[in-house]
Amino acid sequence: MTEQKPLTIALSKGRILKETLPLLETAGIRLLEDPAASRKLVFDTSRDDVKIIIIRATDVPPYLQYGAADIGVAGKDVLMEHGAEGIYEPLDLEIARCKLMVAALKDAPPVTGRIRVATKFVNTARRYFASQGRQADVIKLYGAMELAPIVGLADRIVDIVDTGNTLRANGLEPTELIATISSRLVVNRASMKTRFREIQDIIDGVAAAVADKRGN
Repeated sequence: MTEQKPLTIALSKGRILKETLPLLETAGIRLLEDPAASRKLVFDTSRDDVKIIIIRATDVPPYLQYGAADIGVAGKDVLMEHGAEGIYEPLDLEIARCKLMVAALKDAPPVTGRIRVATKFVNTARRYFASQGRQADVIKLYGAMELAPIVGLADRIVDIVDTGNTLRANGLEPTELIATISSRLVVNRASMKTRFREIQDIIDGVAAAVADKRGN
């Protein structure tokens, strides 16, 4: 009988990794070394049957979709933007909370006719404005969204808002809520079918950790 390969969990660096690792540890999955002190991308865990890979946040959905990872953690913003075909989303981890919002210069007048929107969330922005029957020209930027309205590149921006301090510092304010964002545990559909018991055990363990954290 062929030995089954370890389950692979895809995580991304930064806030999501920092807030996910304690949940996994409570569920019995602990990294054996500190990823912040290593250039490695594949990490062993306290369970021989589970490995963790650390990749870009936007790469988590394709790794899951194409079966390179069995389980992952991704922000709802990433799932909305890049699609979640072939992926189950069984659990809200209730971490890395923020809001995806439309923002404008403070006291900016309403836009009549076509609106120009700067964002890295191109697909999400197009869907949002289309759902409202508003015609939008969406300009893809990779950073410094707040600059776009200041220099006249765009009428509005669509971006993640946490504290709102960066918006205020640049004379902008949030005007419309698109979605409340948090990180989700996601699972490859094929893996869920072929390795249901193993994966469901992990989901149950993490769900218990989330519930325990919520109760504290």
